[in-house]
Amino acid sequence: MDSLLLQMSPIGLVLALILLVRRPPVQAALAGVAGVLLLWGLGVAAPFSAAVTAAIAQDTGILFLSTACVIAPGLAFVLLVERGGAPQAIGAWVKELGWTPPAQVIFIVLGLAPLLEAMTGFGVSLIATVPLLMSLFSRQAGMKVALAGMVVMPWGTLGLATVIGAQLAHVPVDVLGSHSALVSAPVFLGLAAVALWQAGVRHLLAWLGLLLVAALFVTVLFSVNRWLGPEVAGVLAGLAVAAVGLGLAAVQRKRLVRWPQAAWPYLALLAVIIGLRGLFLLSGWDGAWVVRGEHVAWKPLASPGVALVLVTMLMAMRQGAAEGFPWAALVKRAKFPLATIFLFLLLSQVMVNAGFLLEAQRSLQSLSGVALAPTVALLAGLAGYVTGSNVGGNTLVMPSIAALGVAHGPWLAAMVNSAAGHGALGSLSILSLVTGLAGANREEEHALVRFAFGLVVFNVIIVAASGIALLYLAPGNA
Repeated sequence: MDSLLLQMSPIGLVLALILLVRRPPVQAALAGVAGVLLLWGLGVAAPFSAAVTAAIAQDTGILFLSTACVIAPGLAFVLLVERGGAPQAIGAWVKELGWTPPAQVIFIVLGLAPLLEAMTGFGVSLIATVPLLMSLFSRQAGMKVALAGMVVMPWGTLGLATVIGAQLAHVPVDVLGSHSALVSAPVFLGLAAVALWQAGVRHLLAWLGLLLVAALFVTVLFSVNRWLGPEVAGVLAGLAVAAVGLGLAAVQRKRLVRWPQAAWPYLALLAVIIGLRGLFLLSGWDGAWVVRGEHVAWKPLASPGVALVLVTMLMAMRQGAAEGFPWAALVKRAKFPLATIFLFLLLSQVMVNAGFLLEAQRSLQSLSGVALAPTVALLAGLAGYVTGSNVGGNTLVMPSIAALGVAHGPWLAAMVNSAAGHGALGSLSILSLVTGLAGANREEEHALVRFAFGLVVFNVIIVAASGIALLYLAPGNA
């Protein structure tokens, strides 16, 4: 037991610094890396060797490159769409649809918000939804509904966390994506139900409509993960709900409400993503260039960053040289997220390759399925909450799952991916964006923090319950 606590102490240090001392995640991650290197040098885990050091460097570098090549162009895309006024234009467009409050909530929470968040990540959907929802409902209700609309977290930033999680867990990416869709299915329904309740919707017809829309969302999410991969799954799930909603609106109003011209980059990104995915499926070119490490591999041409770069370049050209590319703003916004993710990846790879997780793996293997599922959900949900990132949560917990073997692998990895993403939904970084956009006072901010933590607990309980059910329903795959 003493050995287990000592080997896991770097992660404990990270959690304590964030939760108790309230230090920024980048500082906590740096302290965790320093702690794990010190313990390794003192002989707590496997003996220090050049081969292990090389494996750590290779795998960390490849994982970081695969992450940075999505985050950096993704943030550049965000800066340019903000400068072009796209989020405000989308908000005005939704109001022009003239729907009833239940229809507005369902459309935003399971359609528009997942679509925007899956395409860009980083809480960008909030830029469009927070002002819109606050104009449709009360301030408190608007902020809470917007937070519940972050349902697609494991598929945000074009499925980046799911792709990284699959590499860390040594599970095929389509398997992790489709399994995660099933694990998260009750969370989608639960969060949308919370949003409806917060909006004051009580009549039965609205709840029946929510069930149908949630079923559509999960069906598309699962199918696309299974056949095309997680990179486009969240995008197409949100798009399917949005398309059905707009179709019904067109039938009722006998006319279409045109997509705002200022928001054209989102349509362009969607077209490029689908076009590239189709091209690669037909040609196999995405596998022509593979960068391999000790335990992970990366296909640069298959990265969602390619689509983001292409559309960002097109936006920059259309906005003209007069405004210039916002390099300074991009560096300012990207440096801390990238540094934090790099340090968390380094921490996880040192712990994996240097044998820090052996005792933890033995402890997890001693648990039964009934005890193992909630333990995994709790650890991953906490990791996502404190790091504020689905990727960060996966890097802390997924390596332990990878070592449990195929008997537990895919479903437990899916639980980690889902719990980490749905835990990150209530993180302080997301909350700061919501309160900043809403101009919230201190009392409103405290109320939102309590509400968000309640959502995280709610999500973790649901993930644990659905994980246990799936482990028993599919024992051959558990």
